[in-house]
Parts: sequence; C-alpha cells; structure tokens
Amino acid sequence: MNIEIKQLSPELINDYLYFFDNMVFTENPDWSKCYCYSYHFTGTVEEWTRENNRKAVSKLISENKMRGYLAFDGDIPVGWCNANDRKNYQALKENDGYEDNICSIVCFLISPQYRGKGIAGKLLDEVCSDYNQKGYSYIEVYPRKGTQSCEKHYHGPLSLYEKRDFEIYREYEDKYVLRRSLQSFR
Repeated sequence: MNIEIKQLSPELINDYLYFFDNMVFTENPDWSKCYCYSYHFTGTVEEWTRENNRKAVSKLISENKMRGYLAFDGDIPVGWCNANDRKNYQALKENDGYEDNICSIVCFLISPQYRGKGIAGKLLDEVCSDYNQKGYSYIEVYPRKGTQSCEKHYHGPLSLYEKRDFEIYREYEDKYVLRRSLQSFR
C-alpha cells in the first residue's frame, strides 16, 4: 500500500465526492449526509439534507473555502482530514470566538478497510507540516473522551495526538481541546 496525501483543491472535487458517496460511510449510512459540512453549516434542521450538504460543500471546494487533505491508495481516495483556519468554521466561532493563526482539525475519516494502517497519522503530519509552512502558530484538535467506536472518533482519538506532543488547552465534560505549537517545525 502506497498512500499519497493531497491537499484538497477544486481539481479533486470528484475524488472528494466519490469518497463520501462510496467509501467512508458503508458501515454507518445515517452519517452519509454530512459530507464534512457540519462545522460550516449555519442553516436549520430542515435544510440539513444529503443533497443540500453535497451541493454546499461542492461550492465551498470550488471557491477554495473548504480545506483539508485526501489520502489516496493509487487513484482511490481512502481517507480525509478536514483542516482549516479556525476562523473558517462557523461552529467554532460560537464556542470560543476568534483566534488568529490557529489551524483547526475537526474531522478524520478513513475508509473501514484502511483503518488501523497509520493513514490518520500521515494526514495529521501533513497538516502540521503544511500549516507550519503557511506561518500558523498552532494546530488545535477536539478528541472526545472515553472509549468510542471508530465512527465516533471522527475527531481523531486522543492517542493520535498524544504521540505527536499535543497538549491539553481546555477540557470539557465530553471532550478535550488540544493544541500543538508549530514552532518545533521551524
């Protein structure tokens, strides 16, 4: 298996949609309407549909507003990491306001047959490297507490971040907010 990580771009929109349409939610079809749009979404419950979300995320990708990284095994997308400037996520604005120079990672999705092969770690390492080169100070992540299924660890498991020297920034009843300084990359 030769995994290649590519930054999301308008040229990869069909790969992105293929991943969400066919690869990732085979064991959990109820989640298939998300398209990793939830942190950008500002609408109503009635507007939260598969068709609307697919259309909205396609527009964001076309406008270079949806950021992240796809992992490929050959030509097949097998993993996704939603990473963007923290200010670009509507859901995070409501929680803690704005902070400059922070990249937030809100989602890791790996196709079921590719889990446990280190793909999330490769995606995370690519995010850290790229956002360091872009001049960001921190990477911020939001792992849930406790034992979770793979599907419910879509923020990434705590162990993934502990291995890479992330530190607790805030703690809530059900999750952590961890940060890693990118100074070590410089």
